Amino acid sequence: MKLNGMMTLKGQFNIKHYNKDGELLSEETIDNTVTNTGKAEIAGLINEATSGGFKWLALDASSTAAAATDTALASEITSDSLKRIAATCTRVTTTVTNDTAQAVKTWNCTATQTVYGAGLLDSSSSGVMASRATFAAKNLTSGDSLQITHQLKVA
Repeated sequence: MKLNGMMTLKGQFNIKHYNKDGELLSEETIDNTVTNTGKAEIAGLINEATSGGFKWLALDASSTAAAATDTALASEITSDSLKRIAATCTRVTTTVTNDTAQAVKTWNCTATQTVYGAGLLDSSSSGVMASRATFAAKNLTSGDSLQITHQLKVA
């Protein structure tokens, strides 16, 4: 239940796996877990007690379930073609104008890799993780691509 005047954060990851010919192999949209450190950082952004923003997407090689107490991915993928990278960030409208932060990135895989999750962070290395999710294994082979769209709605 949301009381009048209370702000909530609700996020989702949309994951699309394409083969080397551009055919969509799978797509799913799942709710994310907003982390405790992410909530604290977002609160700091509101009154400029902190600076920056969440624009870095990273992929996870572990199927360990996401938890609010997470401060990092369980096993972040650091290979060149699938490493953490700055996303294209915009605001989109879900309920009211510009109420949802959106980050989108597509990785082009150059080797075999299984991806089980993703996270949204505020830095190119280390940093604060705003949200995280695990999903059905995406078994990537060379030439495949993985597109992640993360949306975090302020309601």
